[in-house]
Amino acid sequence: MAARLLVAQGHQVVLHARHAERAHQAMQAVSGAQAAVSGDLSSIEETTRVAQQVNRLGHFDAVIHNAAVGYREPRRIETVDGLPHVFAINTLAPYILSALIDKPQRLVYLSSGLHESGDTRLDDLLWQQRSWQGTSAYSDSKLHDVLLAFGVARRWPGVLSNAVHPGWVPTKMGGSGAPDDLKAAPQTQAWLAVSDDPAARVTGKYFFHMKRREPSAAARDAGLQDRLIEACERLSGIRLPE
Repeated sequence: MAARLLVAQGHQVVLHARHAERAHQAMQAVSGAQAAVSGDLSSIEETTRVAQQVNRLGHFDAVIHNAAVGYREPRRIETVDGLPHVFAINTLAPYILSALIDKPQRLVYLSSGLHESGDTRLDDLLWQQRSWQGTSAYSDSKLHDVLLAFGVARRWPGVLSNAVHPGWVPTKMGGSGAPDDLKAAPQTQAWLAVSDDPAARVTGKYFFHMKRREPSAAARDAGLQDRLIEACERLSGIRLPE
């Protein structure tokens, strides 16, 4: 939905899908999109290829890290790299894309209010010690997304890097009973990506429905931010540039 908003505002938009057929479908669904890149974000190799596809298209003004899987996975599903599926897509993929895509002017990371219940110890990122709980794994990953957004904001002062809670909305992930406004959900990420409004031209902030909100205290912990980035570097073999 953010893509449609941005196209309607006259911006050039590139989409992402898991494979070529989905990319074709995405282009049909978002009339006016410029292109679509494809790759399975649960795979380190394919995520790297997505970044390469993006860089071949040119330099981007903004990148929105919106891809995610939800909290309903009933067990620890392992990826081709031996990582938990939720962690690979929700945490490691945005890290890899941030590290490998040529630095844009703005980065937007989709988080959730559930980040407040994420595990702040960061000592079992791969769910090897704990019994699997899908909701907890999702909450962990949404804390990771805020930590990434704020860690990148500290390390790259020339890039506006922020996190967004889109609300609990009635999507396939959120379920039909979700109470928040579906139409309002994409507006904040689109606004942060392109707006000249001084309120949007900030960095290291957390937003909900176009307003700044305070994230959890853990999300503000620079030490936790650095530990997560270092763990992602170790697991992916890809270093975040200076």
